Amino acid sequence: MQWKTLALALLAKHVSGQGSVPIPPMLRFECSQLVVERLDPLVNPGLVPSPHLHQIVGGNSFNASMEHPTHDLPSASTCTSCTFSEDFSNYWTAVLYFRARNGTFKRVPQFVSDGLKGTGGITVYYIPSTTNKTAVTAFKPGFRMLVGDAASTSKGPDRKVCHRCMPKSGDASNINCGSPDTQELPKAFCEGGIRTVITFPTCWDGKNLDSPDHTSHVAYATGSKANDVGPTGSCPASHPVIIPQVMYEVMWDTRPFNDKNLWPADGSQPFVWSTGDPHGYSQHGDYVFGWKDDSLQRAMDARCTGDVCNVLKSQTAEQAMNCTLPRVVDEDIDSCKSHPSNSGEVLRARLG
Repeated sequence: MQWKTLALALLAKHVSGQGSVPIPPMLRFECSQLVVERLDPLVNPGLVPSPHLHQIVGGNSFNASMEHPTHDLPSASTCTSCTFSEDFSNYWTAVLYFRARNGTFKRVPQFVSDGLKGTGGITVYYIPSTTNKTAVTAFKPGFRMLVGDAASTSKGPDRKVCHRCMPKSGDASNINCGSPDTQELPKAFCEGGIRTVITFPTCWDGKNLDSPDHTSHVAYATGSKANDVGPTGSCPASHPVIIPQVMYEVMWDTRPFNDKNLWPADGSQPFVWSTGDPHGYSQHGDYVFGWKDDSLQRAMDARCTGDVCNVLKSQTAEQAMNCTLPRVVDEDIDSCKSHPSNSGEVLRARLG
């Protein structure tokens, strides 16, 4: 299945008795793995190691402390693992592990989304709006935000973070968080792996590049629903500026673990986030803006779609894959006898 097929499927919710609206323009591109590391410059700046492991993509100036304006991503980076060579932003999420019947943990690898090239990391979307009439304001240098909560232990309000058990041949239904997506991790074998989608807010207060909780300076539009694509509804008066909707798509290759002899004897769900969460509620997405000059605004104004945009500079998949970082924290992150991140009472409570 190619991504355009998927984009067409997005239109299902836009069809009305008067016909359908055009396909929403959306940048959709691969960011190959930069590093898998226990650092978090947004929530735990300067802390080495951070409480749990993340998988990070984007510009290679990523480090434990990235304070604005002393750390300017475009000027500090020498390469990016993303398709567009002017995008030195950093994007990161928690990491998924398989907990085998014998209690050992194995890091779940990632694979590239349909229609893209590279190595498993994050597919990134920037969606300007669902029509060609609404202008959006690109992010400013130093802008950052967070979706989800690494401390969540139970289902909560819709946070635009969801998971889907993918069929063998892919899934052409909505890419965003809508049925059959759930906040919980799938509880059965997934022939096509597990897909995680993380959808960021589309309204900004127009003043603050960040906030103490990394969420208060942005908001979801009034009237937007869980499965809306792009900026929809109306921005509240407190957050009047429409910004591009950033969305992450991560494909976890759980297929090698589809063996009943590996799963718990009672058949219970064996996947665990690097936060220690075996349910799925604690997955989260961090974003630090780092596009060079006005490149993102140009792309939004041009209504670019897919991973080709004539107003942006691109690089080959091979060039993107060559942009990597060595790990700062020396630990076994791939196969271990105990959970590699977090510790003590919190981890014991989560894993049982």
